Amino acid sequence: ADKCNSLLELLRSELLSGPLINIDETTVQVLDEPDRSAGSKSYMWLFRGGPPGKTAVIFRYDPSRNGKIAKDFLGDYHGYVQTDGYGGYNFLDTQAGIVHIGCWAHIRRKFVEVIKAAEKNIDVSDDKDKGKAGEAIKFISKLYRIERNARVRGLDAESVRQLRQQESGPVLDDFERWLKVNALKVPPRCLLGKAITYALKQWPRLIGYLGDGNVRMDNNLAENAIRPFVIGRKNWLFSGNPEGASANATLYSIIETAKANGLEPYHYLVYLFERLPFAQSLGDEALKELLPQN
Repeated sequence: ADKCNSLLELLRSELLSGPLINIDETTVQVLDEPDRSAGSKSYMWLFRGGPPGKTAVIFRYDPSRNGKIAKDFLGDYHGYVQTDGYGGYNFLDTQAGIVHIGCWAHIRRKFVEVIKAAEKNIDVSDDKDKGKAGEAIKFISKLYRIERNARVRGLDAESVRQLRQQESGPVLDDFERWLKVNALKVPPRCLLGKAITYALKQWPRLIGYLGDGNVRMDNNLAENAIRPFVIGRKNWLFSGNPEGASANATLYSIIETAKANGLEPYHYLVYLFERLPFAQSLGDEALKELLPQN
């Protein structure tokens, strides 16, 4: 991992050169962190971006979940940044040059939770709440259906944008009206009320995807990219120290970027390790050629 660190800043430059960055984070336990107990939660951050067709994925370990981690990584980036609704990303709403995009998958999950709770008679959910949650999910399903139609037709980004303006825009207008009407009728502290409030609070971010056909409705690209780490964590459980966690992040960055660009990880790593010592003596251009997307 130490030998590969020279690739990470180049990979970050590639990631920041694209029109869209997806961000997510998950917990990781690191045992021997200075001034922290072994049971403390640390975090593995995930950044996914790069030019179309040249995906870059970077994992970054940090003891903190503070939004400053994402802010420092992005630097003076200009473009779309897509996240979930975690408050640490709120700075993106006022960051110059950035359009903050929300995640419809998270909105949908909130309403699905209402239906599951109603079926189990949890909280104050009842059949009426279940029915209203079902209505919300129908609105969201219409939006996803439009997206699937665009993919099936193989539309380019501009055509997708136009399709969204024509078809998704009216659905969004109807859904916003529905949310505002029901926000006045539903107790705000019940599950349905919380789901409605969350959706309305996120609304400016949720409609942001209308403006560019390269942007997706949800942050699933980041969630899918971070999943291999989450699965691995269930097996190894923790990192022994911060150096190990950082090494883990470096190797995950390289391997997941290789997979995102259609490379078989083992053979790519052999290729990389054979050539890396020579490339390091030749400078950044030689190192750039070794990045998975190149």
